[in-house]
Amino acid sequence: DEVGIVARISDCIASRSGNILNADVFVPQNAGVFYSRSEFVFDPEKWPRQQMDDDFFKLSQMFSSFRSVVRVPNHDPKYRIAILASKQEHCLVDLLHGWQEGRFPFDIKAVVSNHERGPNTHVVRFLERHGIPYHYLDANKENRRETEILKLVEDTDFLVLARYMQILSGNFLRSYGRDIINIHHGLLPSFKGRKPAKQAFDAGVKLIGATTHFVTEALDEGPIIEQMVERVSHRDDLVGFIRKSENLEKQCLAKALKSYCELRILPYDTNKTVVF
Repeated sequence: DEVGIVARISDCIASRSGNILNADVFVPQNAGVFYSRSEFVFDPEKWPRQQMDDDFFKLSQMFSSFRSVVRVPNHDPKYRIAILASKQEHCLVDLLHGWQEGRFPFDIKAVVSNHERGPNTHVVRFLERHGIPYHYLDANKENRRETEILKLVEDTDFLVLARYMQILSGNFLRSYGRDIINIHHGLLPSFKGRKPAKQAFDAGVKLIGATTHFVTEALDEGPIIEQMVERVSHRDDLVGFIRKSENLEKQCLAKALKSYCELRILPYDTNKTVVF
């Protein structure tokens, strides 16, 4: 952080006849670090894509930036992702329908699952119609099939765990080397393990939640991207309780993925995020 960064960013954009629509800044106390995200419109004739990269690279060098990313949604290739899912389908189906409706700026290159689905199931039929490969690998604690999964997802930009009920090893995370985003049933760190909705139901909670976070070697302790809550009461039976919980998971995951693709999420401190 130092005086003049905002002015230099604004001047860079204005000098190429760009117009800033939104600008966010965050400067943590006593950290000496500057976070910023700018949204702007521009004329490609006046500011060619390569020139834009060069201009912002010079800015990043000037201020010793440890990260600088530029993205032009209508010009740059869409993100390539793979989705890992188990038996529960609510998050998977929501992502597939959202992708079909154009709500997400990514292409789904594959769906990998440790749950076998027959050829006439709605998920498999959907994937076949849209030419998305479906891979069933009988992954379990004894054999996680991680070498095979890595081969299936090697040509992706990031992974999404849409209720994938297998733990990915540290070796897998290091080998993949890119971001992996997970949806967790609840407000971390509460109600880990089996049947979390029943745990929360039996505990008589008044608020339920969902958490989207980055995957790290520490189980369910990666940097949090998004959290959502909803009020419940004694009038909710277990079926209604689970339905509300699943709806939260879908919304929380979808919002986090949209934020990620729009470059709204920046790493902050050891285990936190800045979300503009």
